[in-house]
Amino acid sequence: MKKIVLLCLFFIGMVSINAQTEDELKATQAVKKDSIKAIQGRVDALQAQIDALPGWKKGAFGTIGGSLSNFSNWYSQGSPNNVSGNIGFTANAFANLNKEKFFWRNAGNVNLSWVKFDDKDNPTDNSKFREATDVFNISSLYGQKLSETFAISGLGEYRTTILNNFNNPGYLDLGVGATWTPIKDLVVVIHPLNYNFVFSRQDAIFASSLGAKILVDYTRQINAVSFKTNLSMFQSYESSNLSNWTWNNSFSYTLWKMIGVGFDFGLRNNRQEALDYSINTLGNTSDTFDTVNNDLQTYYTIGLSYKF
Repeated sequence: MKKIVLLCLFFIGMVSINAQTEDELKATQAVKKDSIKAIQGRVDALQAQIDALPGWKKGAFGTIGGSLSNFSNWYSQGSPNNVSGNIGFTANAFANLNKEKFFWRNAGNVNLSWVKFDDKDNPTDNSKFREATDVFNISSLYGQKLSETFAISGLGEYRTTILNNFNNPGYLDLGVGATWTPIKDLVVVIHPLNYNFVFSRQDAIFASSLGAKILVDYTRQINAVSFKTNLSMFQSYESSNLSNWTWNNSFSYTLWKMIGVGFDFGLRNNRQEALDYSINTLGNTSDTFDTVNNDLQTYYTIGLSYKF
């Protein structure tokens, strides 16, 4: 009986010691976490001071997505024997110079993807990877500061596709006006004097014109999150049929070292492109700017991301 009592007391003592040890370790862990937060706060404050210094600031991040599948005798689907896949990537890069009296901001965005569907029972189908998403955009903005948040500026922006129909169409905006930077990393460009050069072999559809340019860009990195949103609008003074806008967005979350997950999506409205597609691709030769179905253009990419 005494042995049993002693054994119970021994187990109770061990539980008490373990509980006490666990509480002590948790208390020590809490102190360490508070120390880490304090250190990270000081590091973030120093980084903010570095970011505020004049000089070049450069950076880039992107998204890579892809898949490949092979089916054999999978009778429940329409094509039981097929090989399919897709691959795509997005890259966003910037190089900004900030001085006391002027700034110079340069940015680029590329989004490309390819798709494949090879029906092994159909010898005449296309078994190669084909272009799917094709977006290319570069811009350069120079501003002479009148104050910390307002500047007289000039902008050059070029947009096209590079896999298919390079520069057909291609858009080059050149204009002058004002730039407003109300908060860090947010740039609002309003250029009432802008010429939209349009390059295309379809001169009967695409036309250059004078108009107003509005560009809004916000690029930011917060710890493991990097994101960029860019809205580019052109309003033609000649005709609303020659106006267009594009809104591109990129998000990246770093999970481990430089690798994470990314999501990109874009929207576009362009009546000239809609009419060109209807006439020259679909064969609707009777369509005009007034009758064409100008659907909203969209794309998105989800996949692994890599922070450069």
